[in-house]
Amino acid sequence: MEQTFMKERRILPLVISMSLPMVVSMLVTALYNIVDSYFIAKISEEAMTALSLVYPIQNLVNAVAVGFGVGRNTAAAYPLGAGAPERASDAASLGVCLSVVHGLALTGLCEALAPWFLGLFTADAAVLGYGTEYAAIVIAFSVPITVGIAFEKLFQAEGKMVVAMASMISGCVVNVILDPVLIFGLGPIPAMGIRGAAWATGIGQVVPLVVYVAVYLAKPAPLRVRFRREMWNGPLYRRLYAVGIPAGLNMALPSLLITALNGILAGFSAACVLVLGIYYKLQTFIYLTANGIVQGIRPIVGYNYGAGEYGRVHQTYCTALALTAAVMAVGTVICMGAAGPLIGLFTQSPETLALGKTALRIISLGFVVSSLSVSLTGVLEGLGRGSLSLGISLMRYLVVIVPLAWVLSRVFGAAGVWHAFWISEAITAAAAWLLYRKKVKGGILAQPL
Repeated sequence: MEQTFMKERRILPLVISMSLPMVVSMLVTALYNIVDSYFIAKISEEAMTALSLVYPIQNLVNAVAVGFGVGRNTAAAYPLGAGAPERASDAASLGVCLSVVHGLALTGLCEALAPWFLGLFTADAAVLGYGTEYAAIVIAFSVPITVGIAFEKLFQAEGKMVVAMASMISGCVVNVILDPVLIFGLGPIPAMGIRGAAWATGIGQVVPLVVYVAVYLAKPAPLRVRFRREMWNGPLYRRLYAVGIPAGLNMALPSLLITALNGILAGFSAACVLVLGIYYKLQTFIYLTANGIVQGIRPIVGYNYGAGEYGRVHQTYCTALALTAAVMAVGTVICMGAAGPLIGLFTQSPETLALGKTALRIISLGFVVSSLSVSLTGVLEGLGRGSLSLGISLMRYLVVIVPLAWVLSRVFGAAGVWHAFWISEAITAAAAWLLYRKKVKGGILAQPL
């Protein structure tokens, strides 16, 4: 089978070859996020604040799609490594069908709850108006998002990272081009303001799906989406959701974190809420790059675990950890040295600039140490241990940071929230290292199932 390179090629070149296309696509996605926010900030600071409040809703849709895609990826990569392509295709096919169902359910749920959700954090009529308009349009594209990510994970499970990269980049490029055209108008196209930004985002998310389907139909692949009676079975559902649900919760946890922190920061000022939103736009450059590495190692881990190459799984983790730490170190240097210009991309308010510079420098203290937990979640998902991965993410995004942020904010004000980031990353990293030594290296890989 053509996937045997995953257990034969040297680990470092393999991880780089699998991760680099995803890192590039993640960097382009991060750039799109920055550019998209830059244009929206030109509308008004209220529009930018609205975008910050809608972000958790958008992230929820992506979380369900990506999380379930990881579950399907794991369910397909393991039988590929074990030499059972029919079972792998069953997992891929059932996963695509369920992704359509998830997209429809998310559309109805999020459209119904979005106005209520936004009203929890602001009474400003302008912010509510912008947020409601933007959310209504972007949520309508939930089905193309979930199905597009389903195909993305299908290609990743086969090790075809270049296809995933090209598809994601094409969507981002279309989005960036459409943003100024639809927001400010061009020729016969009227200026649509924040509605234009929403349409640009939605159209940009349809483009990758079109590319994936075109490539899939043009070139046969080991994983095929086809329907047969054998794929509709309980054990396969359980395998898909055993990793998909924890992975989806992993991806959704940042939304819960932002929602909780918005609630704390709203008690200080609207500028604090805006700063948190700006930070999450900026940190995509760092954490999406790390996520590209994690996406690259998942199929390697799953394939080699299925093939019985347990030593290569450990080597893959060590290699991913080193690469992720390097990315985080670069991100720390940039955030420390260029905090002012970075925050200045989105606001000219002196108050917001001062708050933003302080926040970015404090939060970046935890970047490097977070590489331990970030890398391990990818390995655990590749091994099919979604519950362990979820445990780490719960520590990072909920169990430690939220109560810590609340307590510190009572002592140090808004700055206490920023300090909670790096402290919780340090605590979670220590727990992740112990988990790997005892449960993974000394357990799962020492006595594999």
